Amino acid sequence: MSEGDSGSQGLRAAISYDDFDKVDIRVGTVVEARPFDGARKPAIQLWVDFGPSIGIRKSSAQITKHYTPDSVVGRQVAAVLNFPPRQIGKFMSEVLVLGFPDGDGQVVIIGPDQRVPNGGKLY
Repeated sequence: MSEGDSGSQGLRAAISYDDFDKVDIRVGTVVEARPFDGARKPAIQLWVDFGPSIGIRKSSAQITKHYTPDSVVGRQVAAVLNFPPRQIGKFMSEVLVLGFPDGDGQVVIIGPDQRVPNGGKLY
């Protein structure tokens, strides 16, 4: 593993708070979810409400090991909002929903353990 890699073997190089602050991580509520038919890897299409000032943004998430579309609707999730949109098949993914790998490397999504206002920025 090269210096700066983030695998389970080590940490990435130190960054400043200003570097961290550039990443716009916010909380939103999944308001709609559908199976992503035609995706190369199993995924779910998500529509996430980040509150009135940001609105609803779309994401493609490879979370099918632990979640179904019905099980994520209403759930609050953390997502990166300031990555450029990414075309995934015929779907434009606008945000990156965040998660951690389980013991098998499958995604477990993260979010607050209490309800918080949509659009709140991580700090």
